[in-house]
Amino acid sequence: MVLRRSNKMGDIKRKRKKFSRPKQLFDRVRIDEENVIVEKYGLKNKREIWKAKAKVSKFRKRAKVLIRASMEDQKDFFDKLNKLGFKIESISDVLALTETDLLERRLQTIVYSKSFSNTIKQARQLIVHKHIIVDGTIVNTPSFWVSKNLETKIEVKPKKEKPIKVEAQDEISEESNEVNE
Repeated sequence: MVLRRSNKMGDIKRKRKKFSRPKQLFDRVRIDEENVIVEKYGLKNKREIWKAKAKVSKFRKRAKVLIRASMEDQKDFFDKLNKLGFKIESISDVLALTETDLLERRLQTIVYSKSFSNTIKQARQLIVHKHIIVDGTIVNTPSFWVSKNLETKIEVKPKKEKPIKVEAQDEISEESNEVNE
């Protein structure tokens, strides 16, 4: 029996997709629904919707497994989802989750809902240009999941004031002296 050795650089896992594409590529109804969601949440592309659908699917599969599990396991799972910002009290609530529920918890959506920006696309731009601080650290990922406890710790980075040149200050003070006389 021959054992294969791992890479010399270390065991690096293969990067896998976090979503699956729709089976029916040109389904007009689905495309129209996705276009509305992209416009409402200011998404970059439809892949972000597919990622949200995949995440919801994972939550639902986990809930279906937990139907037969003990109440403690269910409670732990519900607590985890509640910390993420969902109002979950039973397995039926988990099964009722949709991708729009997940998209509501994105940093981009919350920045817009807190009126830090005028439009949802401007919220994305603020985040990408590193103007948003979450809990003291700059976050530049619009798809960052904001948990309930981080929701109150979102703020816009304060602008640095440019120092006035000494020459310009002297001119301003001279002009003010002339006006006062």
